[in-house]
Amino acid sequence: MVEAVQDAGVVVTGAGGGIGAALARRFAAEGARVVVNDLDADRARTVADEIGGIAVPGDASAVIADARDALGGTVDVYCANAGVGSGGSEAADESVWDLAWNVNVMAHVRAARALLPDWLERGSGRFVSTVSAAGLLTMIGAAPYSVTKHGAYAFAEWLSLTYRHRGLKVHAICPQGVRTDMLAASGSAGDIVLKPTAIEPQDVADALFKGIEEDRFLILPHPEVAEYYQARAAEPDRWIAGMNRLQRQWEATR
Repeated sequence: MVEAVQDAGVVVTGAGGGIGAALARRFAAEGARVVVNDLDADRARTVADEIGGIAVPGDASAVIADARDALGGTVDVYCANAGVGSGGSEAADESVWDLAWNVNVMAHVRAARALLPDWLERGSGRFVSTVSAAGLLTMIGAAPYSVTKHGAYAFAEWLSLTYRHRGLKVHAICPQGVRTDMLAASGSAGDIVLKPTAIEPQDVADALFKGIEEDRFLILPHPEVAEYYQARAAEPDRWIAGMNRLQRQWEATR
């Protein structure tokens, strides 16, 4: 058992399935009191019933007040997990970009805005951001997703460097392919880049808990992402050329 989360009040957004459900199950198994949030009320209730949690369905951007009430007044851990895997290029409709920005970035900002006053006052709190390896690297065929996941990572990093000395713990989870509905919807680009090394949602939860025990900011369920990230930073032109080869390979299959 991870002592840091025992009896903690935990909120997991987008927890009706996939990574979010796996996180909710793991937190509950570790002795936490878990609020399960999802836009799909039925899915939220199903997971909550399974783990002995509390379903608080609705928009992740506005869940804090109701979740706090459900947990008896205090949120100790917030998992900003809800996300949208918006594909497309620069030509994607404004509504696609707006949705990706609001869900993948601004929901995190709004949650932090609501949580930080209490957390900073008492000197403790834990913010878990489900980002993506796309937030460290990129993803072909998915400009809105890649750009906003970079934003989600940047915000998590900013939170950590700004408030670490005031008791805030921040974790950024950056997996590659995970066998979820989002991966299934990623199409041929996902088939090329993500499916060959895809892992299970439970593997992501396991990686997070190892990171909590080790007090690490960056959580990499696919360890090889560290090497890719280093290569991208050291030789950006070579990295972009390699990704462009993937792009051309993908275009040849369409």
